[in-house]
Amino acid sequence: MMQISPEIQLFIREHSSDDVRVLALQAKKYPDIDMPTVITQIAGRKVAAEKIPSWWEIEKIWYPKHLSLEQCSSEITARYKARLLQGDSLTDLTGGFGIDCSFLATGFKSATYVERQEELCEIAAHNFPVLNLNHINIKNEDGVTYLQAMSPVDCLFLDPARRNEHGGKTVAISDCEPNVAELEELLLQKANRVMIKLSPMLDLSLALKELKQTQEVHILSVNNECKELLILLGQTSPAEISIHCVNLFTKGTQKEQHFVFTREQEQCSECTYTDSLETYLYEPNASLLKAGAFRSIAAAYPVRKLHPNSHLYTSDTFIENFPGRIFRIVNQCSFNKKEVKENLADLKKANVTVRNFPATVAELRKRIHLAEGGDTYLFASTLNNGQKVLIRCEKV
Repeated sequence: MMQISPEIQLFIREHSSDDVRVLALQAKKYPDIDMPTVITQIAGRKVAAEKIPSWWEIEKIWYPKHLSLEQCSSEITARYKARLLQGDSLTDLTGGFGIDCSFLATGFKSATYVERQEELCEIAAHNFPVLNLNHINIKNEDGVTYLQAMSPVDCLFLDPARRNEHGGKTVAISDCEPNVAELEELLLQKANRVMIKLSPMLDLSLALKELKQTQEVHILSVNNECKELLILLGQTSPAEISIHCVNLFTKGTQKEQHFVFTREQEQCSECTYTDSLETYLYEPNASLLKAGAFRSIAAAYPVRKLHPNSHLYTSDTFIENFPGRIFRIVNQCSFNKKEVKENLADLKKANVTVRNFPATVAELRKRIHLAEGGDTYLFASTLNNGQKVLIRCEKV
């Protein structure tokens, strides 16, 4: 049974900013201190400071070993998920550290956390009351076994384990445990609505082919890094599945970016291509790129696409609410040595991105002698007429 005594709590507080590796080497100095527990808690708090800031503020929260913490959702994505599910009863079949369960549970009268690892259940049993979540029941059981015997609830949540038996990360649904494609029918017998969190590396087309009762897809990015693929299953299959491309921000004052489209809309959307660049360059956010909303974006905003395979857009007027990064074009040139020298000679460093271009970022850096970083952005791409261009920009 996991216990953290007041003495250990005090030690953790006093050493919270210490380097845990150094602390581990000093274990003999503190014979009365359970150093493995201390190390786990201090390391956990450091991760939480960025990943789960509202929990980090609460000293009484207990943390699990690193792997469970690495695999858990961040607070910002957990809060987003909580916006999608509400009702009377919820069951989280893959409880883990309990981040998702704790935030989802706020929208339900009762919730059940199911987890087969005893230590994680003990941590959840301690943390939930600390968070005033006294309506969550804890079941130390295998999720699938529990699912088979449970009474129906309003909503189910699953975050299948995405590691194979050798510890490597897996991305196919069939490689995840449990295999939600095999369980789909049973899941929908037990709940009206089912949310499944999948790897952002998973092929969306493949997921939709395997999960027949998909109603919605939500692709979540945080600070423009794709983090989660959420599939919502329901009792009916819509004619068209809405795909929500979401970019959440934890830094700065940027507002959440949210773009919705369907694959049918994508196929029939009008998209204008261009042989020339205008004043601004637009790069769709990571969720849009993952979803493949390339034509839909061009139809929704007054922009022109550089090329069918160059997922960059341009316009003369500034489109403030474009869901992605916006740049002002400083100049452009071909990959010709003379032009590169004329337009980029003063550049010592830049943030380089390649989109539909016959060279890698590393090759470009070497050829143009550029270090990484700075305030200049260099995009290497191809225009609709096949012309290869280097586009020098500054962020708006």
